[in-house]
Amino acid sequence: HTPMYFLLTHLSFLDLSFTTSSIPQLLYNLHGHDKTISYTGCAIQLFLFLALGGVECLLLAIMAYDRFVAVCKPLHYMVVMNPRLCVSLVLVAWGCGVANSLAMSPVTLHLPRCGHRSIDHFLCEMPTLIRMACVNTAAIEGTIFVLAVGIVLSPLAFILVSYGYIIRAVLQIHSASGRHKAFNTCSSHLTVVSLFYGNIIYIYMQPGNSSSQDHGKFLT
Repeated sequence: HTPMYFLLTHLSFLDLSFTTSSIPQLLYNLHGHDKTISYTGCAIQLFLFLALGGVECLLLAIMAYDRFVAVCKPLHYMVVMNPRLCVSLVLVAWGCGVANSLAMSPVTLHLPRCGHRSIDHFLCEMPTLIRMACVNTAAIEGTIFVLAVGIVLSPLAFILVSYGYIIRAVLQIHSASGRHKAFNTCSSHLTVVSLFYGNIIYIYMQPGNSSSQDHGKFLT
């Protein structure tokens, strides 16, 4: 019932949902000659990927704030990170992630493709579906970039600022064991942030760039 584990519960659920929305279809396609997916299945996969990805971006920022309060304001931790605030922050993350997906999924799916049905990817991901379009996609790419700034870059900037304060506070700890404990609580979170945000920025900040397609598949 502590804030850190409450947030970790949601992160675990998110990652379980991520894998179950894509891996079974991927394994099925790799196993045999049938490489197809239904239109409905593709739409569901796209919606889940965008929604869960958006929620995870925001949830990682909330977890950075949790670590900031724990390290920089330890005596006020339980007062600041009270259950009501934790629930409110998580609900905002889920709401924004789902809203982002509801905005972008229909636009992506309704792009004219002039009969093209072959998706050059392991799953129905937005950049790949945009590249299949037979019309100018500059407008939708611009919209994606703007949304990505709000959903991806803004939380990332918040995380970096939080960890700037955390590192400054840790360096002021005199005991080596205290510094080691503080870095241990943050290192796993920083690893996830680096892997997740690095891939997301590369793939989604340049969705129509064909030169990044093979790299995008590798990173996915």
